[in-house]
This record gives sequence, structure tokens and C-alpha cells, in this order.
Amino acid sequence: MDLAYYALLGAPNCGKTVLFNGLTGSNAKVANYPGVTVDRREGVFVKNKNVRIIDLPGTYSLRTTSLDEQVACDVLLGKMGVRPDAVIAVADATNLRMTLRMVLELKTLGLPMVVSLNLSDVAKARGLQIDREKLSALLEVPVLETAAIRKEDIEAVCEAVEKMPRKVAAVLDADEAVRRLEQLDSQAMYAQVESILQQVVRHNMELPQWHRSLDNLVMHRVWGLLLLAAVLLLVFQAVYTWSAPLMDGIEGAFGVLGEWVQTVVPAGVLQDLLVDGVIAGIGSVLVFLPQIAILFAFILLLEDSGYLPRAAFLLDNLLSRTGLSGRAFIPLLSSFACAVPAVMSARTIQDPRERLVTIMTAPMLTCSARLPVYALIIAAVIPQRTVWGVFNLQGLTLFGLYVAGVVSAALTAYVMKRLARRNGNVQQFPLLMELPTFRMPNFKHIAKNLWEHVSAFLKRAGTVIFALSVILWALTSFPAKPAGAAGADIDYSLAGTIGRFIEPLFAPLGFTWEMCIAMIPGIAAREVVVAALGTIYSVSSDSEEVVQNALIPIVNNNWGLPTAFAFLAWYIYAPMCMATLAVIKRETKSTAKTLGITVYLFVLAYVFAFAVYQITSRIM
Repeated sequence: MDLAYYALLGAPNCGKTVLFNGLTGSNAKVANYPGVTVDRREGVFVKNKNVRIIDLPGTYSLRTTSLDEQVACDVLLGKMGVRPDAVIAVADATNLRMTLRMVLELKTLGLPMVVSLNLSDVAKARGLQIDREKLSALLEVPVLETAAIRKEDIEAVCEAVEKMPRKVAAVLDADEAVRRLEQLDSQAMYAQVESILQQVVRHNMELPQWHRSLDNLVMHRVWGLLLLAAVLLLVFQAVYTWSAPLMDGIEGAFGVLGEWVQTVVPAGVLQDLLVDGVIAGIGSVLVFLPQIAILFAFILLLEDSGYLPRAAFLLDNLLSRTGLSGRAFIPLLSSFACAVPAVMSARTIQDPRERLVTIMTAPMLTCSARLPVYALIIAAVIPQRTVWGVFNLQGLTLFGLYVAGVVSAALTAYVMKRLARRNGNVQQFPLLMELPTFRMPNFKHIAKNLWEHVSAFLKRAGTVIFALSVILWALTSFPAKPAGAAGADIDYSLAGTIGRFIEPLFAPLGFTWEMCIAMIPGIAAREVVVAALGTIYSVSSDSEEVVQNALIPIVNNNWGLPTAFAFLAWYIYAPMCMATLAVIKRETKSTAKTLGITVYLFVLAYVFAFAVYQITSRIM
């Protein structure tokens, strides 16, 4: 029997994904549409294995303004594979005026359709009364009042879907469908929507007093920003601090596992591969899970409660000056903890250009992995001195590095905006978004979405990180140091050879061959550079703190202030973190874009490190 495809379409924040999970039993296959970076979710209908449910990107209209909306429209028109045989339209009962317009647009396609008035429980609790039978008669399609979190409502939708015809006798041509959509009169459609509402709404919805008071507080230009700052501080502390014990536990567990393998497997290449390649590679993947899980848990919680769109609206005016919108604030904020979850959270940005610019600028912001490098250099070359009677000079230096990252990211976003405008690729519009009502988050739905984000990281980015970890192990391990030779093992490896080979390239920056070699394993993660420098300078200890303290006088005596400052400038921009690059590849689904971002960051790092070294050398 031929498969039938039913499209599930609705506005953002209307409970569409919850309904999709109910219709498919949460057994979704996630891929991507050909040629675009929009995820494609498809599941098997629980009542019939020959029916596939396609969860289309959220949209307010078939007359599109974003890539996600364009994908949804193209799928309905059959431009991206099989044309759907029917439509399940999810309308927000708390915002009928906006969602009814989309339902009227869908009717022009001539496909069988059933309308699910979702969030009906919230609407009824706030006084809204709808004549469902009258609405069904006016729309000439079945209409159901649903709350997607209730099993009986999911069952009702399933029964309505089963009754829809599998195939349509007269298939509307895609070009004809586009022509009909373009010919729709917006004013006439709005008038039709108002006429329908007057006939079916028996009692209008009234927001409770607590909702209006909370909205006045959250959207206040002063108190709202203070509340937002408190929320962001909580999120930042959670990602940065709460995850630390879990990350330390993961690192400790893999350390114990490595020590156990060393006692079981005889010393040699196999032991090194298992301990420093396989186990270290898997550990480098799993160590990011606490930060990713905590960040996305907060994002999903804030989004499901209705707060996130309001926060984006508050910050939109500030971020719009750089060419971004309020939607970019969560990814940019989380970059201060780790760029990996920051890049992943950029998927909440609908505009593809803005999403790409956010991904391009996020690695510039100072993440926690840079702190060991910054702490080493600052302690070595910046004296412990109080300035202006209050501030510590080392603390001011660290603050300056944070500011340099923020300013560089803002300038980069601004330049990207100017270039896009010059090429006619962007038009800056005010942020237009629906502010959903506040509601109790659906924790079951949040847990499912959280697992999707975590598993996507493990399956796609994790495999790349693991493979690169093994490759880096091979580079730092082969060939082995000759018997009786002096110096560190890494000096004689391929990494050491590469480091000496690239030394002339970094000589204008003041980098020594030791620094060049240390940067090779440092590609795995920025903080590895400190341990690599300890190995090269023959500082042996299992404690990172001991290694760092021992390196401080070495850096102070051997590098000099210009070289140290150039090294700091290099690490503001250089994408020395393969986990970040792997996630960028996963999120952009483009090798070319990933290479482009990598090259431009390395170029910025080289140019600024060169400028800092040359200027400082002439001043000092």
C-alpha cells in the first residue's frame, strides 16, 4: 500500500510539537531538507503505519518572510519532495485572530484538512467561549478543541486524522497555488477573519489580573531589564557554576577509567591509544553535556513559560544596532560559559543570515576554557598591583580581555550587516513577534526536547570530536622519542615537526617554537595549551594548578611582554576548539561555511596578534 503524508502546520508556541509527539508516539526521524539548514521531522502515525506525519516549521502565514516559513510553504506545494495528501492545522485558541488567517490561506490549496484548536484549556480558563460547530461550518473543515497534553484530546485528533481521505483527486498545480496565494487580498482576509470571530466567539478572553501585572513588570523598560539581568545571571551561573561538579565528575571518571586501563593493558601503543586517544576522546565529548543540558533546559523552560519572547523584545533595540535582533541574546550570553551550547542555541533564530552571524561571533566571547590560558599569562607578566586605590591590575586586564571579545563581536556583526546591505542581501526590519500568554511549562515536553538536543550533539558533533581526538593523539605520539634522546616526547612527534615547520609563520607574532608546538594539541581544547606548555618545558605534575604555577616564572623570563600580549590577543579570536568547530559544522550543515568561519577567525587572530606584538615591541 502506498504511503500517505500528512503535514502538521501551526504557528510557533501553539503546542504543535507536543501534538506531533502524541500523533507519532514521539518516534520522530530528524533529518534536514535538501539544500537548506532547516530540520525535517517526520514520524509514523500511531494509528496507521502507512501514514507519515511531517512536522513543518512554525509559521504564521504561507506568504513567507523567513527561511523556515518558506520551507513550510514549499513542502505544502510539493516543491521539496512528495506533496502532502492532507493538512493538520494547529490553531492557537488564545490567539484566534492570527491563526485563522493561516487556516484561510491553507484552504486555497484544496487539500483535506482538520483544525486543532490547541491551548483550548488555557483559553477556557480565561473566559473564552467558542462555538466550535459554527466555526467548523464556516471553515467547512472539522474543528476540534484540544489541549495537546491530554490523552483524550490526542485520541480525538487521531480519529479525525483517520477519517481524512488518503489521496486527492484534483491535485493543485504548485504554480497555480502560488498565484492564488499572491492574489489573496489581505484586507478582505482580515475582514473575513473578523466576521468569523463575531459569529463564533460567545465570550471574549480576559487575561487575569496577575497576568497583566506580571506583563507590566516584565515589559517595563527599567524593572523589566533588571528582572532580565537577574534571569540572565541565574542562567549564566547555572551553566558556568552548576555544571562544574558534573564536568569534574565526568573528567574524574574518565581519569579513573584511564588509570584502570593502564593497569590492565600492557604499556605500549595500544595502551596509549586507549587511554590518550579513545578514552580521552570520549571524555572530551561527554564533558560538555552538563553545560549543554543545563543551558537548553533553561531555554526550553523560559520559552515554554512565555518569557523568552518578551526578553528578546526587550533587548532587540540594543542588538539591532549591530545587525542582530533580540533572539541572539541567549546564544551570545551562553558563549561566556562555552561556545558549544551557544552555537547550538542559535537554532532558535529564524533569520538564516542572523543565525549565521551569531554563530560567527559567538566564539569571540570569552569562554571558560580560555581562563587557564589568560590566568597563566596575566600572572606571569602583569604585576599584582592596585590601581586607582580600588582595582587590581590583573583583574582589570582580565576584564579588558572580556571587553575586547564583546567589542570585537559587536563590530563584526555590524560589519556583516553593512556588507549584506551593500550587496542587497538584507533589509533591517523591526522585531515582530507574538507574545504568548504566560503559562505553566509542560515539563514532559521540555524533557523530550532536551533529550533531542543532547542526543543530536552526541550523534553528530560527538563523532567528529572523538575522531579528531584520536587524530591529535596520533600526531602527538608518533614517531616515538629515540632512545636516550633529551627533551620532551612531543618534540620528536609529528606535532613537534608541524610546530617547528609553522614557527616562521608565527615569528612576526613573537611566538617561539615551544608555543607553536603547544598550539597543536591545543586545537582539541584551549585549556590543553597550559598542559602542553608544561610538557614542553618539562614541568611534570598531575595537578593543573602546580603546572600553571611552575610555568609562571618560565613565561615571565622567556617570553617577554610583547609576546605574552600577542598570545593573549591570539586567543581572543583563534578558534582553538575543535568541539566548537564540530558543532558549527553540525548546525550550519555546511563544510564551506565552517571552513569560512575557521579561516576568518584565524585571520583576525593573526592580524590582531601581529598588531599587538609590533606595537608593544616598539613601546616597551
